[in-house]
Amino acid sequence: MKTLSLKLDEDIYEVTEEMVKKIGLPRNRYINEALAFFNRYNQRKELAKAFKEASGLVKESSIKINSEFDQLIDETSI
Repeated sequence: MKTLSLKLDEDIYEVTEEMVKKIGLPRNRYINEALAFFNRYNQRKELAKAFKEASGLVKESSIKINSEFDQLIDETSI
């Protein structure tokens, strides 16, 4: 484990203290789980961005391939 000095906004600290008392979780564990959750959230956002960029890169070729398949289907149904 790493030691970290952390400055929290007063309102965030107060809500955190209320929550750890309500759920009976040590503050350190609560903050670790919150950061883990936020890290997963941001990793998914980055992945979604990468998928969107990749989708844009293959869009034109996908449209071309779909058009070629449509032509093949039209030719075979004659």
